[in-house]
Amino acid sequence: MNPDDPRLSWDGICGWERGPRGLLPLRIPQQRIATTLSANFARLARMPAGARFAVRTDAAELVLELDADPGPAPLDVRLDGELLHRRQPAGGPQRLALPLGPGGRAREVEVWLPHLSETRLRSVSFPGHSELEPVRRTGPRWIAYGSSLTHAMFPAGPSESWTALLAARQGRRLRNLGFAGEAYLDPVVARAVRDTPAELITLEIGTNAYIRNVFTARSWGSAVCGFVETVRDGQPDAAIAVITALPSVERENLVNTAGVTLAGIRELTAEAVRVLQDLGDSRLYLVDGLAVLPVADADGLYADGLHPTPEGEYRLADRVEPFIEAIPLGR
Repeated sequence: MNPDDPRLSWDGICGWERGPRGLLPLRIPQQRIATTLSANFARLARMPAGARFAVRTDAAELVLELDADPGPAPLDVRLDGELLHRRQPAGGPQRLALPLGPGGRAREVEVWLPHLSETRLRSVSFPGHSELEPVRRTGPRWIAYGSSLTHAMFPAGPSESWTALLAARQGRRLRNLGFAGEAYLDPVVARAVRDTPAELITLEIGTNAYIRNVFTARSWGSAVCGFVETVRDGQPDAAIAVITALPSVERENLVNTAGVTLAGIRELTAEAVRVLQDLGDSRLYLVDGLAVLPVADADGLYADGLHPTPEGEYRLADRVEPFIEAIPLGR
């Protein structure tokens, strides 16, 4: 079947880029990606982080025809919620035949695409099936915007990032809008979030602004307010949680070339949230990155001083969970 067949319940995407190599699931509307004028953002936007499809089938095998760019992330196949296969696609066109165990009984099969490289699908098939139905997704919709911490650099697989883990635990439908090194509050992202119905929106922001020296103390708070207000224009009832920068021991008090520290960016982010709350946004919440992860605990979770290890993704999910669980959904 074609990858966009309605029997494949896709989640985490907004549409497709179609071409001779197959269909590429997209996280940002294709025609708007160019508005950042950034080749790197365009590259990241074509990485299908969080993109997955699920079916209920009694087939004994799954066959994927795909065309993959080389990358460090594998493809995950989960059967009734449990990891069954983790495969590292080779570069170029290929066929993956993945056994699902004895057929004859309908089970939920979920496929997570590699999140750190482009993967284009040509076809999906379930040889020998007598039952093939879409999975009905009913949980609250969660849009997670952020930096590489949200995109996820070193999870064991795409279904084991902290956002994926937390979504599974809490029964939420995840849309991952993490862009490694590119969380600059771009208007195209604000509009995409604004136009995508959701019950919960999390904005993990500040780290890229500091590391890349993009914003001064004058410009950052205003940009945060503008991004949140754009989102709120189309999401009047959604809960929006701003997660301030998680700690980085070596960067906390180091002044960057824009004249700010990571701690300063965190404080400015919190101030912007308080301003909007004082202006009447009662569905806007602040999650302090230092409350999620104290500075003293950071190096034990990170692989490189900034990004969680595979085990760290689980620990970060554990730490974020109570903050997200406490946020009420709906009016």
